[in-house]
Amino acid sequence: MFDSLEVDREMPSALFGAYLASIDPSDLSGTDRVALMRARARMVAHLEAQLLADMVSVADAIGEVDGIDGDLVFDAAAAEVAAALCLTRRTAEERLALALALRRRLPAVWRALAEGRIDGWRARVIDRGTGHLEEAEARRVANEVLPAAEGLTTGQLRALIRRVCMDAAPDDAAKRYRAGVEERRVVAEPAVDGTVHLLGINLPPDRVAAARARINHLAKRLRRNGETRTMDQLRADVFLDLLDGSRTATGGTVEVRVDLATLAELEDHPGDLAGYGPVVAEIARDLTRRYSGGTWRYVATHPELDLPVAVGVLRRRPDAAQRRALHSAHRTCIFPGCRMPAGSCDLDHTTPWAEGGPTVVGNLAPLCRHHHRLKDFAAWGYRPRGDGDYQWTSPLGRTYTTSGQSP
Repeated sequence: MFDSLEVDREMPSALFGAYLASIDPSDLSGTDRVALMRARARMVAHLEAQLLADMVSVADAIGEVDGIDGDLVFDAAAAEVAAALCLTRRTAEERLALALALRRRLPAVWRALAEGRIDGWRARVIDRGTGHLEEAEARRVANEVLPAAEGLTTGQLRALIRRVCMDAAPDDAAKRYRAGVEERRVVAEPAVDGTVHLLGINLPPDRVAAARARINHLAKRLRRNGETRTMDQLRADVFLDLLDGSRTATGGTVEVRVDLATLAELEDHPGDLAGYGPVVAEIARDLTRRYSGGTWRYVATHPELDLPVAVGVLRRRPDAAQRRALHSAHRTCIFPGCRMPAGSCDLDHTTPWAEGGPTVVGNLAPLCRHHHRLKDFAAWGYRPRGDGDYQWTSPLGRTYTTSGQSP
């Protein structure tokens, strides 16, 4: 008999994999099918870890062959991987580099992958996010983020790693940021369908956030009078209109969070830019002092508890008190894993207005338009837990807990 609780706790192994292979999903309830899917995902992660270990063993074997220049061992091993698995040279080199990094540089990350606690995508994020660090520091950062990694999306995990790295070495983070901005550029890449991708690379996050808020603001203003274009199409058209001079306007609201000690220049903890994630302390401080197109809202937080202690709007009259309070309490949409900034979300009545739910802060929560529709029309539901977290229930009866506080 299939026991979803036992299956959720089972560690991946060859025997467990054989058991899962014998299960017919059509015989299971909806919630048990979710448990089966999660179990198979852990098995996939386990097998991927074994495959990466095999790649390292192949590289080791090639390193033992006489007559191979030591500087060419990696290239020779990558060529072996590419030929054996029918991969491109670039893909084989990337996979082998990841394998070597996890087995030799970040062993705890490899073990978490082998145990199915994280998947390959999360392992890649940790590897890339710590690639600029010395080995000992990279391991320390990895060990710090691994306990939370299982419950985070790759976007949330990437933001958490940036924050931990910035906290550990703020001067180095500021130096790398300034060096990165020096490499800023615009690239036009032709696409296979005849269109073109226009990319701004290595741009300052504060200016990108302000530009995105302005584009969203203008796109929303166009959704009137029978407009048939989608929001993505409107944003793209506004983007080009602004660049080629067809349109000039201001608007949009952006939020930056920073603790009081950093604001007072006593510490250099990273701030949090809504929709982007951690930014170095000098950006967070600068944004609370100046206006850069549109509206910037700042939230000063307690340095240890991360609770709002002061809220302000720069160079513009404040929004309604309820919105300020909710945006201060929640950085993002409260759906699990969603990173849409709260300022770009709908304010949903937890107890619906039609059922007598009052329009008070305690009965409101930010939901992006997509997850708001799922809640209203696709049998998803949530309830406050009383500790600042929310418990979501899926149409299949599975429950997920989220805080609405993206890392």
